[in-house]
Amino acid sequence: MRSYTKESAALYLLALLPPEPVRQQVWEMKQELHHRTGSRNAIRLPPHITLLPPMRQPDTFTDEASVVLRDFAALQAPFEVGVQGFNWFGSRTLFVEVRVAEALRQFHAALVAHCARYLPAVPQEPRPFTPHMTLATRDLPADQVPALRQEFAARCYEATFPVSTFELFRHNGQQWVGVETFQLTGQP
Repeated sequence: MRSYTKESAALYLLALLPPEPVRQQVWEMKQELHHRTGSRNAIRLPPHITLLPPMRQPDTFTDEASVVLRDFAALQAPFEVGVQGFNWFGSRTLFVEVRVAEALRQFHAALVAHCARYLPAVPQEPRPFTPHMTLATRDLPADQVPALRQEFAARCYEATFPVSTFELFRHNGQQWVGVETFQLTGQP
């Protein structure tokens, strides 16, 4: 096990970013909620599906992870994801629901297994994988949640998009910055 202090460790995140026009459509919903409610947490990252949640790692993780994730991406074929409707985690996190997710679940399981074998610094996530695209989280004003629940229960949104890349992000102390994009080049 590596030894490092919290101060010498950076936050990393691995995510799947939808292509246009889905990215822009979801970004507009995130911006709408930000402007209406003041919620800021969800606009700190572009629309994405988290593959590996934020984790503290030493700065050397960037190079180690890049090699392992490039190798993984070379084995993975592109696939499709479908999103439809909205849902909530508790009372403070609103998200676009991923509905067509079997290929994504298989991809995620392969990623976790690959990391367990070749990048053991990645902690095992104790929660089940629940793919989604967050629109607003944690800082939604509680008094606005009932109206938002009602509104988004009646709203429709549906899209299907190809997945051919995923991205490693690193937090620089102010914001999330893309470190590397990994192209899926495997055969179906």
